[in-house]
Amino acid sequence: MKSPFPGMDPYLELHWRDVHHSLCTYARDALQPQVRPALLARIDERLVVESEFAGDRSIYPDVKVVESRGYGLPQRGESNVAVIEPLVVRVVGEEPTEGFIQIVDPSTGGKLVTVIEFLSPANKFPGSGQKQYLQKQNKLSEANVSLVEIDLLHSSAWVLQAPLRVVPPSHRTPYRVCVKRGWMAGEWELYRMPIQKRLLQIKIPLREKDKDAVLDLQALIDLTYQNGAYDQIDYKSELEIPDMSADNKAWMSKLLTEAGRR
Repeated sequence: MKSPFPGMDPYLELHWRDVHHSLCTYARDALQPQVRPALLARIDERLVVESEFAGDRSIYPDVKVVESRGYGLPQRGESNVAVIEPLVVRVVGEEPTEGFIQIVDPSTGGKLVTVIEFLSPANKFPGSGQKQYLQKQNKLSEANVSLVEIDLLHSSAWVLQAPLRVVPPSHRTPYRVCVKRGWMAGEWELYRMPIQKRLLQIKIPLREKDKDAVLDLQALIDLTYQNGAYDQIDYKSELEIPDMSADNKAWMSKLLTEAGRR
């Protein structure tokens, strides 16, 4: 079953860690035949260490159970009353990882050509994760590496490399893409994607002499929805989405009702 939404399904934000990994994998697979044999598309990871609950350390529901050493039954000569020692459990804070796609040139020892980022909440909202991401933007720009930023999280928070002040209101849509070609200083390509429309096919810059690759964002979302079994989403529940307009909320409700999902 397909998503009832024509483009990006806002309910996928509830499962963003899985969705994010899937998008990186499917994007890598879609780009690989377009860039080979001259280039290679690879998924890489970075650590994210932030949490609104635990300062700069993320706590995920991965519980490690360990037995405390040095405890046991009483030895001979001790009391016959055995006190059962509790099992000691410890919640270990694990640093989540975020994937992104690198296109490299193997003929130059793996020189970095293009980076493709699917933005995550850690990138978009203040904290150490956002700070790390902004530093990465600057480093890529200084190295003349092309950067493609794909923002499929519904929020007005703006962390794309293109300064917000130069972006007209018409392109400040809920979903957007920013492309910075490494050899083009002070110039960005923006794709606007309203919530009511299908996602677009976008151009992926490679080396300056190369023809652009193409990434079909709607195809990636459709594949993620299908393979992730997201047809099980409960669309009857209200979704709290930052900065969503009253008109868009009304449109969502009508769409889901007409599709028989609410």
